[in-house]
Amino acid sequence: MNQKLEIQSKSKNRRRNVLIKYLSLTILCASLGLIDGFRSYISAYHDGVFHVDLDVVLWWDVRGWLIWIGIIPLVVWLSRRFPLDQKNWRFGLLVFLPAGLLFALARTLFPALIYIVFLQGWEDFMRWFPQRYYYLITDFLIALVFYALVLAFAQATNYYKRYREEELHALQLESQLSRSQLDALKMQLHPHFLFNALNSISALQMEDTEAAQEMTAQLGDFLRMTLENVGTHEVTLEKEIEFLECYLDIEKVRFGRRLTTNIEIAPELLNCRVPNLILQPLVENAIRHGIAPNAALGQINIRAARENGWLKIAVADNGKGIEKEKMNRVLTSGLGLSNTQARLEQLYGADFRFDLQNAASGGLLVTLRLPHKQERGEEVFN
Repeated sequence: MNQKLEIQSKSKNRRRNVLIKYLSLTILCASLGLIDGFRSYISAYHDGVFHVDLDVVLWWDVRGWLIWIGIIPLVVWLSRRFPLDQKNWRFGLLVFLPAGLLFALARTLFPALIYIVFLQGWEDFMRWFPQRYYYLITDFLIALVFYALVLAFAQATNYYKRYREEELHALQLESQLSRSQLDALKMQLHPHFLFNALNSISALQMEDTEAAQEMTAQLGDFLRMTLENVGTHEVTLEKEIEFLECYLDIEKVRFGRRLTTNIEIAPELLNCRVPNLILQPLVENAIRHGIAPNAALGQINIRAARENGWLKIAVADNGKGIEKEKMNRVLTSGLGLSNTQARLEQLYGADFRFDLQNAASGGLLVTLRLPHKQERGEEVFN
């Protein structure tokens, strides 16, 4: 019931906004018509005599300007449909120049058509036209200028809207990245990771001082790497794997021989661009849900390959997998996976794939398909 009332309220507000817009447009066009009518009347003053009647030129120009009530929305629609920029300005000329000529011609002939159909008729108009044809020429030129102003305003509005959208998009990316980095420090779904790592270091100090020192250094490297790319939306796959291996080295100390990993990535893919901190939550999820609950030996495989123009990255574990009816809930309720999907949507829109499925050999298989972008120096090549 509440949803139905909300829909009705939105529909009512939409109709009211449309009515207000067209009422405002009508007032604007009528006012411009009156101004133009007075201009025509004053310009017809010669030798102390006004050579046209005020009521005639006012009716003529007001009728002519009222057609803009229909033309202006068309110009705005065309501007949204074909936004101009440095790449397509030539195509824009092919669209907007003929449209401008057509609209200016319609504005010029509209009052003449009204005059012929509803007022004096064709014969009277033809007697009037030879002596007043310059009115039509003037109206046509003014219409072209006004069309250019409306088009410029519409394009400027589009540009500002795109600028605001890009600015908002950048802010959302920054927010997503900051949240991801914070989640990485807290180990996303495992807030006790740092405690467990320090506890393992403490235990190793009694048994293997050299190993404890090595793990302390690894933990320091891990924390440093989570912060060194602050503000970076994408990194190379090589950098991402370096971060992941640092994390896995710490986890291997915790799980010992129970955890083995296998990373298979072709050397030519190492310079591909991937979202910063995208793999760690996927692997951490595999360790927590696939490896930790089982006493058996656990293995995680990370593979990357190029597939039909995509960069395909797969993370698989040998755990028990997930029941099919719980698969969708995992994507929406799990912080690590839902955060990953949200970041991918922010970065790539719909141009990515994020799939979960139970592998045939057992365990969960998470597959990312990202746009294949390679970095060479300062340039990025698709």
